[in-house]
Amino acid sequence: MTLRRTLAALAISISTLVSLSFPAFALEDTVNPKLFEKMEYRNIGPFRGGRSVAVSGVDGNPNLYYMGAAGGGVWKTDNAGLSWKPLSDKHFEVGSIGAIAVAPSDHNVIYVGTGEGPIRGVTTSHGKGVYKSTDAGETWELVGLENRGQIPKIRIHPTNPDIAWAAVQGNIWAPNEARGVFKTIDGGKNWKHVLNVNADTGAADLALDPSNPRVLYASMWHHGRTPWFVKSGGDGGGIYKSTDGGETWDKLEKDLPKLIGKVGIDISASNPKRVYAIIEAEKGGLYRSDDAGTSWQLMNGDNILKARAWYYNHIKVDPNDENTLYVMNVQLHKSIDGGKTFEIKSLPHGDTHDMWINPENSLNMINANDGGATVTFDGGKSWSSIYNQPTAQFYRVVTDNLEPYHVYGGQQDNTTMATPSSTYDSGIGIAEQFAVGGGESAHIAFDADNPTLIYATTINGTLTEFNKDTGLTRPIMPYPEYVFGRNARDQKYRTNWNAPVLVSQHAPKTVYYGTQMILKTTDRGVNWQEISPDLTRNDAEKQGLNGGPITNEQAGAEYYNTVFYIAESPANAGELWVGADDGKLHLTTDEGKNWKDITPHKKEAQVNAIELSVHAEGKAYVAVTGYKLNDYQPYIYKTENYGKRWTRIDKGLPEDAFVRVVREDKQHEGMLFAGTESGMFVSFDDGKNWQEMALNLPPVAITDMQVKGDDLVVATQGRGFWILDDINPLREVSGSLHNEALFQFSPVDGVRLLSGGNMSGQPEAKNPPRGARFRYYLKEELEESESLRIDIFDSKNQLVRTLSSTADAFEKCAKGNEDARSPLKFTHPSTHEGYNEFVWDLRRSPLNCIDNVKLFGGWNGARVMPGDYKATITVGEQSQTRPFKVLPDPREESDAAQLQIVEQSIQASENLLNELFEHLQKARNVRETLNGVTESNVVLASEVSASIDRIVSAIDDWEALVIQPKHQTFEDDINWPNMLDRQVRFLMDNFDRTGAPAQAGAVQRLDDLEARWQKYKLQLEILFRENVKPVNEALAEKGVYDLDSL
Repeated sequence: MTLRRTLAALAISISTLVSLSFPAFALEDTVNPKLFEKMEYRNIGPFRGGRSVAVSGVDGNPNLYYMGAAGGGVWKTDNAGLSWKPLSDKHFEVGSIGAIAVAPSDHNVIYVGTGEGPIRGVTTSHGKGVYKSTDAGETWELVGLENRGQIPKIRIHPTNPDIAWAAVQGNIWAPNEARGVFKTIDGGKNWKHVLNVNADTGAADLALDPSNPRVLYASMWHHGRTPWFVKSGGDGGGIYKSTDGGETWDKLEKDLPKLIGKVGIDISASNPKRVYAIIEAEKGGLYRSDDAGTSWQLMNGDNILKARAWYYNHIKVDPNDENTLYVMNVQLHKSIDGGKTFEIKSLPHGDTHDMWINPENSLNMINANDGGATVTFDGGKSWSSIYNQPTAQFYRVVTDNLEPYHVYGGQQDNTTMATPSSTYDSGIGIAEQFAVGGGESAHIAFDADNPTLIYATTINGTLTEFNKDTGLTRPIMPYPEYVFGRNARDQKYRTNWNAPVLVSQHAPKTVYYGTQMILKTTDRGVNWQEISPDLTRNDAEKQGLNGGPITNEQAGAEYYNTVFYIAESPANAGELWVGADDGKLHLTTDEGKNWKDITPHKKEAQVNAIELSVHAEGKAYVAVTGYKLNDYQPYIYKTENYGKRWTRIDKGLPEDAFVRVVREDKQHEGMLFAGTESGMFVSFDDGKNWQEMALNLPPVAITDMQVKGDDLVVATQGRGFWILDDINPLREVSGSLHNEALFQFSPVDGVRLLSGGNMSGQPEAKNPPRGARFRYYLKEELEESESLRIDIFDSKNQLVRTLSSTADAFEKCAKGNEDARSPLKFTHPSTHEGYNEFVWDLRRSPLNCIDNVKLFGGWNGARVMPGDYKATITVGEQSQTRPFKVLPDPREESDAAQLQIVEQSIQASENLLNELFEHLQKARNVRETLNGVTESNVVLASEVSASIDRIVSAIDDWEALVIQPKHQTFEDDINWPNMLDRQVRFLMDNFDRTGAPAQAGAVQRLDDLEARWQKYKLQLEILFRENVKPVNEALAEKGVYDLDSL
């Protein structure tokens, strides 16, 4: 037990009705992670960029850029923003990026500062130091400053990549000494604190003279946050200058305001005496110095340049023109007259934060904004897309019961979004996604079975109803007030930035809305009823001005003493659990007639999520966050008696992994999932112990999640939505299972999809794997001499497919026939130690492959019909069998009789092809033997030799009837007629794709092809009977050959 926790426990009144336990943190795995560690989350997008505050280009390579997402890590493009790839996923501990710098003298060296500079009260994660790469971002090393602070800027010496300076802004939520400017001269091995003003003042920006790296300017920012206030400005803030490489600093005060808040600063590379600063102050604005900071002049004081300075105040000077500069605020402002006047440049998205300008071409730039990163080559007339960056920040997630189900959430600095969890096409793209009213910070609610009317919140207390059928959105705020610029205590209803709304699962016409109280409507928002008193601490002193001492911040994000979460009992109508952003938790069991305070966490904090158990009435889990009061500890509380007694259940969670959400599995009681600032965790014993379950998730904060049937749906603060498809293996693990040599988990049913595969032309998220999925555990990796086999049987216990971990004769044959321009890819069940997974494509055993045949359409068998199946996995003497289903396409309407006709047609097509290739192989064998006779020295009668020539010629002609020997590559089917094999293969695929009922024309076509085959087969039989047989007898007399017969 830590000292802090001990003191906290002692501080709780003995007389309280709430009993708390405080378990020590010890990371103990109760289930061997090898049982599930290779399971994978699936990113479903969206590919609509999220916030970015750091970008950099690379001198001499106009196609290469780096982006730092506010919550989604470091990304790289080598095609000028056409596509991006993540670099930091396997290396960083956090996803919040504040600074990126590429060494001018060695472009392989990159420094990244974690923790974004704009200190939002929401969707901002803390940093954990500086990372460095020496191979252009392929690998990374943590090189120091790993305190809990924000690092918004890094500068690198122009000729020595081992020398760098970092602006450390520091902790968002409390004073700390680790603020200011730090310097390294050994590539990050050691850092020296070279500028330290006080515990409240950090470095917000750094400017380095590229012609004289001994000259630096730093903007120092006195700042901090509480849940209800943004402090920006103080005595220690201002502009500092060093002329000895950062070893000593002087504060620049002449001509500058006395009380200064946040400052953005930059030097003109073409004239280093020209320095610009965008300053937050009473008489703030754009200041300019023409004598290297000795004196300053206010060039432009327009508020539009310095609004909401804590979030913006960024500046960039054109490296080739001292009079051209850009100020980044909501819009991108450009001046070409040294800052006297500005024009607004258009961007794909607003809220701009960082820029890089190509020193070789000033028209080439990259901008970081709240929609991502975007590149221009024409000075901002056009920009690359932001719809190729899966870096969205979502507050919450909910799902409906459609097929496929949809996932809903509000994306920071964008709209709400509904996206399908899967599609019938090639992937999940922007065309399938749509907004549902509300806005960026939304809670979203609807009748899950009929999500036609969708309710969503956003900032300002806005509440809307979106009608999906009509496309209309209407505001339904209970008491519409324009809240910008107003104190929370002066409003009738105080609403949180992330205000909750809930549609009753028992009475879908009932909608609940959270302010400082609970409001209810049963007529779609026409009338509202207050059904609770104020359910918060209602401290009026925390409901006044939200910002100062220079700039007020009355936008709503700091409104306090508000309801933050509403949960309804899955068993009982009228039972509501309500949590507030100040820690209060209340319960009503009679729809608001009476309320009971059941607060588990006695300190002020935020009730971030409430999970009411489906397994037992009165059982609940509560996630409480205290990070906005500088308490990063994880808090999860559990009650089994309606809050009369609470127990803390966070053993095994890291001490700084504060918890935003906890969810229970709806099927397996006691299995819980926790979404934390540090990722995903799972408990198999109802919260007594927790263990990591990050799997393939990138380092990103988890904001919300839902257990949806067999899936776990996750919302993140910087990487969009993710789904862990089918969590049954987690339900089936146990503490002793890892001792089993082989264990097969429940298979995932396959779906026999019909048409689909359309591509949008835009970036797409992946669908779940097509086909049935087999998951199994191996205690040890198999030796090379060992193999694993999966045998699949239908409901009649007939073997339909065998899948082996080793290549078979079919694979060798098919590869021998492949087109070099379309190489075949074969997958095999893996034999690794631990969890393994294999996807069966639902296809029967392949066709009888023979060499030297280009069968367009391939040698794969057709897919099986919907029905009951079982899979037997065998390793040596060990085997396990599990049942599963192949389900029909949900869009298909057909009965069993119709499906039987399709199955019979597919089977007939396969039988025809297999028989055709069997006969072709035998004919080829005969031809090869006869050609061998001709080439040998065997003396034959002339009539026998003539017969051999006629037979070989006849087989050549017959082969040309059933296959096209001229086919070599996939485009050759345009040049020469496609013969019987291709015609039958095409028809088989047609039956496979179109489903039931079978087309009458297709059935007739199969009859015609069958008749043609019978004709060809008879021709070959006659040839063998009337010509081959006599030759065979003649050869037999020589005692050297015996030809195959049909």
